[in-house]
Amino acid sequence: MQKQVIEIGGEAVGVVVPDEDRLKFVAVKYSVWDLDSQRFSSADEVRMAIRRLLNDPSASTRALSPANIAAA
Repeated sequence: MQKQVIEIGGEAVGVVVPDEDRLKFVAVKYSVWDLDSQRFSSADEVRMAIRRLLNDPSASTRALSPANIAAA
């Protein structure tokens, strides 16, 4: 598994890098800074978390955890 750029609406907002058996998100845009260093199981899961964050900026990072995303 290699690093992968994550784009939303054609704009790069971060990258995911392998971290043990998961992917670690590294934010490069302030709008997604709340997700920086969080670990996800897939790039699609990262994109879903980013979209949720951008649609509800007041959401806490705890609400955006992979376990809570999967339950949504």
